[in-house]
Amino acid sequence: MDIRTIIRDVPDFPKKGIIFKDITPLLADPAAFAGVIDDLAQRYEDAPFDKIVAIESRGFIFGAALAYRLKKGFVPVRKPGKLPAETIRQTYTLEYGEDTLEMHKDAIEPGEGVLILDDLLATGGTLEATANLVEQLGGRVHEIVTLIELTFLNGRARIAPYSYHTCVQF
Repeated sequence: MDIRTIIRDVPDFPKKGIIFKDITPLLADPAAFAGVIDDLAQRYEDAPFDKIVAIESRGFIFGAALAYRLKKGFVPVRKPGKLPAETIRQTYTLEYGEDTLEMHKDAIEPGEGVLILDDLLATGGTLEATANLVEQLGGRVHEIVTLIELTFLNGRARIAPYSYHTCVQF
């Protein structure tokens, strides 16, 4: 199944000139959603990692489903002030400004292997920041995976030190 045909383009969202890649039709299609999780599970069923680290919020959907399927731990990465226990944080640059992500300080044990998962690779800042959080805690990034890669934004260059996989490119 070519999931590109299910992902909807929404022009001028969240601002004029942006074409947003909307995954909600994919999530609403049981066969398509299951197909994505099945494909990822097959790719990673024997991979040497301990936890899936997923990024707020759409990354949680795929990350939690895959963690359940593979019987791996799940670690959420969130915007500041959303996690209840002690956190570490990473600030990163965006095209116009900065943003910050947090992870629980006890989420990753030194030496643990981690699969980082998000819905989209655009410029790579969010994924790079997440990899930095994992490494601050002594974790080892096995691979970064996204559902969608926007190749024209060249985000792969920013995460070049890491192995990367995507389900579909635009």
